[in-house]
Amino acid sequence: MYFGLTAMKKKSIAVVIISNGPGELSTWVRPVVDYLNKINYSSKKIDRLNFSIRLVLVPCPNATGTEYEVAKSWGKFELVTKAKTFWKLLIRPYKYAKWPQKGIVIFLGGDQFWSVLLAKRLGYVNITYAEWISRWPRWNNIIAAMNKNVKKSIPQKYRYKCEIIGDLMADITNNKKVSLNLEEKKWIALLPGSKKAKLTVGIPYFLEMADHINDKNKNINLIIPIAPTTNTSEYLFFQSYKNPIAKHYSSKIKRIKHIRSCIFDYVIETSNNTKIYLINKHPCYEVLKKCDLAITTVGANTAELAALTLPMIVVLPTQHLNVMNAWDGIFGIIGKISFINKIFTFIIKNWYLKKKKFFAWPNIKAKQLIIPERIGDFSPKQIAHEALFLIKNKKYLKKQKENLSKQRGKTGAVEKLAYIIFNSIKRLS
Repeated sequence: MYFGLTAMKKKSIAVVIISNGPGELSTWVRPVVDYLNKINYSSKKIDRLNFSIRLVLVPCPNATGTEYEVAKSWGKFELVTKAKTFWKLLIRPYKYAKWPQKGIVIFLGGDQFWSVLLAKRLGYVNITYAEWISRWPRWNNIIAAMNKNVKKSIPQKYRYKCEIIGDLMADITNNKKVSLNLEEKKWIALLPGSKKAKLTVGIPYFLEMADHINDKNKNINLIIPIAPTTNTSEYLFFQSYKNPIAKHYSSKIKRIKHIRSCIFDYVIETSNNTKIYLINKHPCYEVLKKCDLAITTVGANTAELAALTLPMIVVLPTQHLNVMNAWDGIFGIIGKISFINKIFTFIIKNWYLKKKKFFAWPNIKAKQLIIPERIGDFSPKQIAHEALFLIKNKKYLKKQKENLSKQRGKTGAVEKLAYIIFNSIKRLS
C-alpha cells in the first residue's frame, strides 16, 4: 500500500522534488512546479511531455511537521511522502510507489546530501539548486546556482555542470492590489515564526511587544501573516500556562475572533486590549508590500521580506536559548537531547553567536549590516521602542528599502530552473 499517495497515474518519467520546511515549499517548490506545468501545458498537445511530479520531504529540525498536509492540499503532486519515512523510502522505494526507470531528483530544500542519496538509489539524474554553496558537485548532474560566487566555489573540473539562474526568492510577485488605508494608520507586520521551537518563545514575546507598541502609539495597526503550517489554536497554546516560557511575559490573549473582511481572517485581542489582525491566506505578499515595517524572527522569512523590499527588524532573543532547538542541521537534531542541549546552549551563547557575523538573509547576502539584527538579551519593550522610532523615521526606512532593492536578484530564476528541468525531461524521453 502506497503511503501518502494522492492521484497516482502511470507516467514515463518521475520528477522527484526534495524539500523540507514551509519557507522552501512556498517560495521555491510551488513556483517551480507551477512554472514547469505551465511550460508543458503551453506546448502543443503532441509535444507535451509525459511525467509525474512527486514530493519527498526530508528530515529537518526546522520543519513544523505539517508540511505533508500543506503540500498534499495543493493537489500538485501525484505522490507526497512524510519526512519521517525518508529512510524507509531510501531503503525500499517500491514500498511507496512504482518508480519509472527514468527520472530526475531535484534539490529544493533540506540537506543537499539527501537528494544525492535518493538520486543514486533510484538511478535518476540529480539537479541541485545551490543558494549559497554546492556541497556535492561530483555527484550532481546539473547545478543551478544563485550567483557567480556559488559557481566560483565549485572545483574547476565540475564547473561545467553549473548554470547561474539567479535567486528564486527574487521572483516573489505582488500582482494583487489591496487597499490598507484604514484610518490612514501605519502598519507593522509581526512574524513570530512558524516552527514549534520559535513559537514557544515568539508568541509570548511578540504579544508583549505588540502591547508596548499599542500603548505608545494607537495610530499603528499590527498584523500577523499566519504561516500555512500554523493555526490559531497554536497561538492560544503557546501563550498559555502549558508553555513554560509564557510565565516570563505578562501579555496574554483575551480572545481570537473570526472577522468578516476581504483582507483579514481573525483578530487577536490581548489582555491589554491590543488588536492584532491575522491573515490566513498564503502567500499574502500583496498585504506585506503595503506595510511600513516588519518585526521578524531569523529564518527564510527574512529572504521573503527582503524580496518585497520591506524594511525590518530581525530579532533573536537569547534569554531562552535552551528551548530554541530550531537550529540548522546536526545542531538542531542533537540539541533536542536535554543534557546535550545545556552544553550547546552554553557554546552557542558564548561562542557561536559571537563568532557568526550575520543571521538575516539580506545581511548575509550583502556581507554587511543593511537591516538591524537584535541578537541577544533584548526585551520586547526594547524592540517595541526601536520599532516606534523607525516607523517615524521615513528617511531611514527609505534607505533600508533601497539597500534591500540592491540585494534583490534579477527575476527569472524560477523560469530558468523550470526550463532546466523541462529540457532534462526531454532528454530522458
